[in-house]
Amino acid sequence: MVSFFRRWKSDADTARQGSDDATTSSAAEAIEAARALGAAAEAAAPVANDPGTADVADAGVPKPPPMSEPLPSTPLPEQAPASTQEKPPAPPGKPGWRDRLKGSGIARGLGGLFSRNPRLDDDLLDEIETALLTADVGISATTALVESLRGRMKAREFADVPALRNALRADLVAMLEPVARPLAIDPAARPFVILTVGVNGVGKTTTIGKLAKRYKDEGHALMLAAGDTFRAAAVAQLQAWGERNGVAVIAQGQDADAASVAFDALQAARARGIDVLIADTAGRLHTQQGLMAELAKIKRVLGKLDGGAPHEVLMVIDGTTGQNALSQLRHFHAAAGVTGLVVTKLDGTAKGGVVFALAREFGIPIRFAGIGERPEDLRVFDAEAFVDALLPEALGA
Repeated sequence: MVSFFRRWKSDADTARQGSDDATTSSAAEAIEAARALGAAAEAAAPVANDPGTADVADAGVPKPPPMSEPLPSTPLPEQAPASTQEKPPAPPGKPGWRDRLKGSGIARGLGGLFSRNPRLDDDLLDEIETALLTADVGISATTALVESLRGRMKAREFADVPALRNALRADLVAMLEPVARPLAIDPAARPFVILTVGVNGVGKTTTIGKLAKRYKDEGHALMLAAGDTFRAAAVAQLQAWGERNGVAVIAQGQDADAASVAFDALQAARARGIDVLIADTAGRLHTQQGLMAELAKIKRVLGKLDGGAPHEVLMVIDGTTGQNALSQLRHFHAAAGVTGLVVTKLDGTAKGGVVFALAREFGIPIRFAGIGERPEDLRVFDAEAFVDALLPEALGA
């Protein structure tokens, strides 16, 4: 038995050795074949320093740059700034009003109305009434205008449609003329204090900046009070306007007491002999009773230093607000005693008719109208130019 296992082991070792020899021989043959292929590839490749050989080998084949060198970058064209460029200021006089208000709701509504209705009848008056109501003129003002035209039409005062259109123009101007009173700076009041109020987002701070440029250009010594201590960046925004116009700005930073800012500003303005002091306030909803009471506090504090201050409480109203502007003015007038209005953003999608509603219900002077983004586009309110832009004297003007 032992001899059998010895013989089997000897045979297995012999077979294993044969297998190892075969494997070694196959590996050797593979290595020799790889060396032969490498030699053939070297013989076929061009010599690195032989330009003639390289040209022949690379003919018609683009050669990439060496990996160690970065690919040349092609400069991209300069991109335009993200913000759109400001429009130039509107042309002076009536053309500027027409150019900026031609897209308003009331101008679009009345523009083609008379050309579509060449006959003097109740249908024409109904369309006029619809156009005025749609443009936020208000029920009271619209009813007064339409009923006046209806009575005169029945009395045969109008020979044709253009005559009725001119009568409507005259009635619209007559409604606005009593409130088209510019803000006059009293030279006896030094400083003449203007307190600006309004709800959030109507453009109070921007309006102050534009007023600052106007009064500075007129030769007034000016100072600004950064009383909007609630909105983030409001103080910095007003300071930027001050730097742009070369006007001093009194500020205490965010979350400071607005009445304290107004008090310090008035003291500084009196000490420096300033002509006009314009005080900013935080935007607030007319339904926020606590914030509305703060306006009354600011007025009281200013009155302690100067019995006549503030000499003007200027409320800024967004022209796109519509009939809600009436409610806003009612509450602000009760809290702060509004003495003048600025209607902004009339050059955009504003319907424009709210100006007539404000004039008829409150009779508060409309000092300025905003018809563009530039400082020059804050115009002294002109009743005739405003109506002419909405309803030109000649069709197609």
